[in-house]
Amino acid sequence: MHANALDLRKGLLVTHQGRTCTVIYWNILRNDRRTFVQMRLKDLLTGRITELKEHGDSKYEVLDSEIIDLAHSYREGNDEIFYTPDGEEYRCPAAAVEDALLWKTDTYKGLLVDGKLVTISLPQSVIATVADTSPSIKGVGSGQKDAVLDNGVKIKVGMLVNNGDRVRVDPETLEYKERITS
Repeated sequence: MHANALDLRKGLLVTHQGRTCTVIYWNILRNDRRTFVQMRLKDLLTGRITELKEHGDSKYEVLDSEIIDLAHSYREGNDEIFYTPDGEEYRCPAAAVEDALLWKTDTYKGLLVDGKLVTISLPQSVIATVADTSPSIKGVGSGQKDAVLDNGVKIKVGMLVNNGDRVRVDPETLEYKERITS
């Protein structure tokens, strides 16, 4: 399906210069005689962001897409292998999913375009284990300190969190949510 730049919206998948991209920002600019669309496209394969200022009637191919639940299985060569709950296999270039795979979770959201897996996304929060942080100090309950998680990501955690504790984190903003006690 083709659409004018004026008809695009944030979140749509489009083809730009032969690449599959998602619209991450979209805005209309008007001057005396013309209407322009200012937008940012994120290349799903490389993560590169392209800023564009287009005429409102510039044509884009809008791609059909579907979101499915997937579990990561293993890496084979340059591909990461995923399976649906029904056992259907999907392959995706490792470069397209390496940032998301830093976070271990039971279920990823897979983005299919024309039946092919192009990338995955994470749930709103994930659980990770603190690998390194300074010891907690008795009597200091508020505030935050630096910590390194078992996947190598650095975040700020609560003052009472210790090495080996499991914590809930927003993987997009790296915001510490809570310590998991179980």
